[in-house]
Amino acid sequence: MPWRQNHDSYAVLVSELMLQQTQVQRVLPKFEYFMERWPTVESLAQAHLSEVLFAWQGLGYNRRAKFLLLCAQKITAKHQGVFPAAKDELEALPGIGPYTAGAILAFAYNQPVVFIETNIRRVFIQHFFTGKTNIKDIEIFPLIEKTLPLNNAREWYSALMDYGTHIKQTVKNPNQRSKHYVKQSKFKGSDREIRGAILRYLTNEKTASLRKLQAHLSEFDTLRLQTQLENLRNEEMIAYKNKQYSL
Repeated sequence: MPWRQNHDSYAVLVSELMLQQTQVQRVLPKFEYFMERWPTVESLAQAHLSEVLFAWQGLGYNRRAKFLLLCAQKITAKHQGVFPAAKDELEALPGIGPYTAGAILAFAYNQPVVFIETNIRRVFIQHFFTGKTNIKDIEIFPLIEKTLPLNNAREWYSALMDYGTHIKQTVKNPNQRSKHYVKQSKFKGSDREIRGAILRYLTNEKTASLRKLQAHLSEFDTLRLQTQLENLRNEEMIAYKNKQYSL
């Protein structure tokens, strides 16, 4: 995984946002293309959302692409292109929550911060909560803190994540016993599928009227299509001007 070799905070941010709810094999070619196209946070900050969404196609959850662009713009404008090295400053960036902030601090700066994600959660449930259900993350955090090496957080967390992946492949998923476990909904027929189709079409066609969108996305219910168009407008993922939709 190339992001394991590149400890630059920008590369870590790109990889972490891409890997959210997305398999590693799908991320690998996208990450390499993305880093070649925009090798620095300053170069990404100058990109248009349509360019970033085009590069993001195939990863899903397109709001992550917008958050990544907004992060680059804020880091460039407010922090002069230098990534914050404090958790609260990182969490103040668009779309950055406690996990992503912790991952940047650990993988980019090798700081021994406590954070949790699905593979880490799986390891601790498997080994410390035998037979228990409805396990809260707050019960796991003290165990992560006790086992976390102060001088080698980067390698430790990488190992935990790899081991968590191995556990999932060899035993029944322990995360099903977590209070926070949510089974991912099917993509086919979902609102996510409609949103993705709208964004792909506008990425390729630049602009389109409602009638044109309905004609080319006729497999979707008209009311649901209009609802997602409105949602995307409210999220400022797309614009509507002169009866034309665009990115």
